[in-house]
Amino acid sequence: MAAPPDALPLAVTMGEPAGIGGNITLKAWAARREAGLPPFVVLDDPARLAALAARLGLAVPVQAVGSAAEAVALFDRALPVLPVALAVPVVAGAPNPANGAAVIASIDRAVALVRAGEAAAVVTNPIQKSALYAAGFRHPGHTEYLAHLAGLTDEPIMMLAAADLRVVPVTIHVALRDAVNQLTSAAIIHAGQVTAAALARDFGIARPRLAVAALNPHAGEGGAMGREEIDIIAPAVAALRAEGIEVIGPRPSDTLFHAAARRGFDAALCMYHDQALIPLKTVDFDSGVNITLGLPFVRTSPDHGTALDIAGTGTANATSLIAALTTADRMARHRSGARPA
Repeated sequence: MAAPPDALPLAVTMGEPAGIGGNITLKAWAARREAGLPPFVVLDDPARLAALAARLGLAVPVQAVGSAAEAVALFDRALPVLPVALAVPVVAGAPNPANGAAVIASIDRAVALVRAGEAAAVVTNPIQKSALYAAGFRHPGHTEYLAHLAGLTDEPIMMLAAADLRVVPVTIHVALRDAVNQLTSAAIIHAGQVTAAALARDFGIARPRLAVAALNPHAGEGGAMGREEIDIIAPAVAALRAEGIEVIGPRPSDTLFHAAARRGFDAALCMYHDQALIPLKTVDFDSGVNITLGLPFVRTSPDHGTALDIAGTGTANATSLIAALTTADRMARHRSGARPA
């Protein structure tokens, strides 16, 4: 039997050490009581975090631990860190590919802890993909690498969530022209199936309601502005309905995200990256959370990058990481059958 979530910490990864991950992790721990955060353990270099806290004037005691199990009891007194060795010293704002192995090792160990039942969920700090590529990393990004670690054969699904909106881009990090060319009924159906299942399992929504955005202006105007709605999107919506999923669409995206419309669905499937991200970041820029759906473990992340330009300055905002920690805890509780805090 799995341990209850209260007995397990969240596993927080290092992310790019030259970015703001360490800064926001320290700030999140400092705000633990005010924010009501669950215990977490960090996969990082404890000496690096202690030095960073001292440099930024943050009163965060850092303590190395030998196991995730030690973190829960320690968490209120100190930031627990499972050591991951860096190859070279970190220079804020200047990623070094030599530390790429440590970044990947941090992710690997966090996933291993959760899959072994020693941690409740994975929360990843932002990575610098260019530095990892230079170190030989062969995956497009975090989401794809986590799917690889989980042994998934289907495409992973990315959800972006804020307090008042959840969006799922069907096509993600590709040029707009390529997104249109790659859009298929099968991809929309897969995104809808995985999203509906995750809303029920990880968010406690008994009967999820999905909205599907159109691709073209005015939902194509009956084919006058493009046939994607007729030939690709509407058949996918019909297929999802046939499976018993409550779904509306395709709906014009310019009327899908205002406050009254948002009350009519639990998540919106969007046809390309910015169609999803622009409304989410307009509604709640600071508190967005990146969630990977369909994994055999819970994974969340702040919805921002490494912010190399402000790394080491102490000005990074930890709000999104705090939201990612809170969301991961709630999702893990729903998944385990425990009552969310």
